Amino acid sequence: MPKLPLSRFTVLDLTRVRSGPAAVRQLGDWGANVIKIEEPGDMPDDKPGGSAQFADYQNTHRNKRSITINLKHPKGKALFMEMVKQADVVIENYRPDVKFKLGIDYESLRKVNPRIILASVSGFGQDGPYKDRPGLDQIAQGIGGIMSVTGEPGRGPMRAGIPVADLTSGLFCAIGTLVALLEREESGEGQWVQSSLLQAQVWMMDFQIMRWLMNKEIPGQSGNDHPTSSPTGVYTTSDGYINIAAMGTEMYVRLANVLGLPELIEDPRFKTLQLRAKNRPELNAAINARTKQENTEFWIDLLNKEGVPCGPIKNVQQTMEDPQVVHLGMAKKLQHPKLGEISVVGQPVIMSRSKREVFVAAPDRGEHNKEVFAEFGISAAHIEELAREGAI
Repeated sequence: MPKLPLSRFTVLDLTRVRSGPAAVRQLGDWGANVIKIEEPGDMPDDKPGGSAQFADYQNTHRNKRSITINLKHPKGKALFMEMVKQADVVIENYRPDVKFKLGIDYESLRKVNPRIILASVSGFGQDGPYKDRPGLDQIAQGIGGIMSVTGEPGRGPMRAGIPVADLTSGLFCAIGTLVALLEREESGEGQWVQSSLLQAQVWMMDFQIMRWLMNKEIPGQSGNDHPTSSPTGVYTTSDGYINIAAMGTEMYVRLANVLGLPELIEDPRFKTLQLRAKNRPELNAAINARTKQENTEFWIDLLNKEGVPCGPIKNVQQTMEDPQVVHLGMAKKLQHPKLGEISVVGQPVIMSRSKREVFVAAPDRGEHNKEVFAEFGISAAHIEELAREGAI
């Protein structure tokens, strides 16, 4: 197997559920030596993150090896610190105070390895008035503003259909970790990288937040319509629905001509971007009356030929069977020792020279104890002793 870009780095993974694992997954997919550290003993399948046999777990924890260490046991913590001496990164998403109680906070880690990078994902940040609150994706969505702009007007707040705060906070944590690794090449020192669900969610609000920061405008819900541009939204066809995004006057004129509705171009209600947004219901009604006369495929072919942005609205099966999604390799096949051949979500980044690879199924808990501990210089006899004493 070719050497992957991050193969020289060792990552000790203390994460669970989604936000932290989303960060680790970015490093593992590009070849980092990721060692997932879990609690010893039997764990129920309904624990946060689910069973190792669940589809979600297999996607979230691929490209890792798993060991068990009891960090509350003095010998377990000592073993972990021995591993920290040889590692590059520790990633955790505990509540902020947990790492201090365990004695594995950044200052404690850097005493044994000044080059170590600790990357932390939390609900609301490592300090501040909310730091001790339990943080979950939907809570961050509510505080971060996205639920106030998602859904149809008058229907009440609506969460996004994916864990957007979890996933993006993990991505930002991974980016911060990579930046810290690059900076370490000059300074020779590690540092503490922090991200949170709330920070990520606020960042993801992007132009909606800017409407307030610059113009003191509070955005509302606009359903399938674009918040500020029209006609951009979902329109009815004879056999379903279609997305059309005709942003700007030039594209609007092109759309009107493709639809065979040139009268919309000169209609005084729709002459400018501002007027089209103001009179959106009337404009949408006129477009819908036309699009419903033909099927979705007809309109997609015609609109694409004329350069008008459009597309179908697919369910997840249709998405993964879409020829462009298949071409981009967004499903990767793996061999699992118990489940057989499975597929996981591929990386959305392509590099011209560095190979993109998803190659190892998620491990069972403690599957690699002997293998990994031996690599860190722990003798078989000491491993047996630690196991008897409940440290691993």
